Amino acid sequence: MFDCQSCGACCSYSAEWPRFSTEDDAQLDRIPEKYVAADLSGMRCNGVRCSALSGEVGKSTACAIYDLRPDVCRACMPGDDECLMARRALGFPPLSGGFLAANACRPEVSSVPGRRQA
Repeated sequence: MFDCQSCGACCSYSAEWPRFSTEDDAQLDRIPEKYVAADLSGMRCNGVRCSALSGEVGKSTACAIYDLRPDVCRACMPGDDECLMARRALGFPPLSGGFLAANACRPEVSSVPGRRQA
């Protein structure tokens, strides 16, 4: 079974991806300043990796601000287009068809950064 916390690809493949778009000021004010880009456009990245991601990508990861993460992170789901694109970009193996069919619409499957939980 796919475990998002052993992946982290969605949070470490593009400095352009973790952008603020639909958040209101109250949501943004809760994100600690050290994780926000200098131009306030999104999450601060170290290279292509979100600064809020801890751990080793592909082994064990977590989000330091999981409960406060931006909407774009909340929208990314295991097996969706963004997930698969990030995994391909990092050279990770594709997810099995069985996982995708069984879990694509189940947010409780994951507890990784950028993923919703029930």
